[in-house]
Amino acid sequence: MVRYSLDPENPTKCESHVRVNTRETAQAIKGMHIRKANKYLRDVIVKHQCVPFRRYNGGVGRCAQAKQFGWTQGRWPKKSAEFLLHMLKNAESNAELKGLDVDSLVIEHIQVNKAPKMRRRTYRAHGRINPYMSSPCHIEMILTEKEQIVPKPEEEVAQKKKICVLLLSLVLIHTVYLKVVLIHTLYVLWYLYTLCT
Repeated sequence: MVRYSLDPENPTKCESHVRVNTRETAQAIKGMHIRKANKYLRDVIVKHQCVPFRRYNGGVGRCAQAKQFGWTQGRWPKKSAEFLLHMLKNAESNAELKGLDVDSLVIEHIQVNKAPKMRRRTYRAHGRINPYMSSPCHIEMILTEKEQIVPKPEEEVAQKKKICVLLLSLVLIHTVYLKVVLIHTLYVLWYLYTLCT
């Protein structure tokens, strides 16, 4: 059993020792609707949209496609996009099996953690050997059904409007009455003042 960083009510998918570094791609699809995320990752593979590189962006070139994310640096990580597409497809079938509504699924949580590095070696000049490591990762993804916003019944809205109109009219009548009383009081005071002088 995998330990999640967020306790899901209905966990769908987790993958470990994936041989790609996927942090930026995962952050790009976080919070997306599952259909939108699928389309976005397919666009990344064919280079119609880029993945904005926000944190690990040393030496990453700038591209115009990153402007739509409010960023300047971006790339098209094909392997990462393919892995995430595979995970989304798997999560979708798991959700169908659990009886969830696939069309309302949203990527609520996605997290990428370091996995143990896989060791290889490369041969250098003068008989030296250097490590040649890969940087795999663990990916956890939690999909949830998005709650649909149900509009209020029209009768309640109409009733509230009537109550608001009545309250406003009462306030207006009250203010008019207060103004009349105030004017009358000022007139009496002025009359008394003229009598005294």
